[in-house]
Amino acid sequence: MDIKIADRLIGLNHPTYFIADIAANHDGDLERAKMLIRLAKEAGADAAKFQNFKAKKIVSDYGFKSMGGQVSHQASWKKSVFEVYQDAEAPLDWTPILKEECDKVGIHYFSSPYDYESADMLEEYMAAYKAGSGLVSWPDMLVYMAKKGKPILVSSGASDIGEITRAVRAVQAVNKQIVLFQCNTNYTASDENYDHLNLNVLKTYATMFPDVVLGLSDHTHSPAPVVGAVALGARVIERHFTDSNDREGPDHKFALNPETWAEMVQQVRTLERSLGSADKFVTPNEKETYMLQRRCLRAARDIKAGETFTAEMVEPLRPAMPGALMAWDTDAVIGKKALVDMPYGKELRWQNISE
Repeated sequence: MDIKIADRLIGLNHPTYFIADIAANHDGDLERAKMLIRLAKEAGADAAKFQNFKAKKIVSDYGFKSMGGQVSHQASWKKSVFEVYQDAEAPLDWTPILKEECDKVGIHYFSSPYDYESADMLEEYMAAYKAGSGLVSWPDMLVYMAKKGKPILVSSGASDIGEITRAVRAVQAVNKQIVLFQCNTNYTASDENYDHLNLNVLKTYATMFPDVVLGLSDHTHSPAPVVGAVALGARVIERHFTDSNDREGPDHKFALNPETWAEMVQQVRTLERSLGSADKFVTPNEKETYMLQRRCLRAARDIKAGETFTAEMVEPLRPAMPGALMAWDTDAVIGKKALVDMPYGKELRWQNISE
C-alpha cells in the first residue's frame, strides 16, 4: 500500500522518505530552529520535524521526583525532568513561521503533538501526523489524530507486540494511512544499543500488518541500521538532527549532524539503486561479460570431419560465443558426427554437427 504525504508517494516502490527530527535541538531559539531546517534540507532530509507539548501535559513533576532519581538517558540531565521538558517546549506560535521556512527551502514540515490542543492547532500546517512511541500507551490520542484523515506515522518503542497490535487496530478502524516504525527508545547513544534494535521486527510487522508502510525511528549514530531497515522494507526513516553533538541539551548527543546525516542518505540512495528488480535476467551492463564468464562446448583436440563425437572430444570452456553449444548440450552431441574439420579449441555449433 502507498500513502501520500503532501506531494510525495511513500511505499515499497518509492524512494525512502527521511524525517530530520529537530525536536528540542532548537534550544529555545526560533532563529536556530530555522537554521536547522535549512541544514536538514541541505543534508538530504525530506521533512523537518519538531515536537509540540506543554511540560505539564506530558510529564508529572511529582511522578518523576518520586522515583528517587533520574535513570537511563535522563540520569545525565542537570535539571529535573519537568524543567528539561519546560526548556524544550516549542511555542505553538512558532508553527506558522517554521512551516513558512520549510516551504521556502522545499522541505515538508512536521511536528509531533503530545496533547489534544497541539493536535488541533497543528492540523492546518501538516500533511501528516507523527505519534511518538509513548502514545502507544494512550490509544485515544492516536485515534484522535487518526480521525483527522491524514496519514499517521506511529513509533513503537518500549512496547510489546500486543500493545502495538491494539494501537494499530484502533487506528486502522478510522484511518488506513499508517506508517509503523520499529523503534528503540534508549537515548543514551551507547554502542550496546545496536544489540537491541531488532530490525527483524520489521518482518513481523510486514506479516501482521501487510497494509501499513514500514519505517524505522532510530537513535544510534551508524548508518548501518538505516540501510538494513530499508533493505528489510522500511521506506520512512526518522532520526534526530542537530548541527553539533557537543551542544548541551537532551537531544543533541544521539542526533546526527549534517555530515553524518548526508552520509546516511547517500548510503540509502546507493542501496536503493542496488536493490533493483526482483526479476532475474542478464542485465545491460553484463552484455560484454556474458561471453567472458560463460562456457560453451569446444573441441578438446583436433577433430576431423566424419568423426563420431565422444565425451572426451569436447570440453566446456570460456568464452561462450553467441550461437555456440552450451555445456548442457553435451549429451545431445555424443554419438553424432562432425561435418567439418574442427581445430583444437573451436566452439561447436549445430550447423557443423550431423543430425
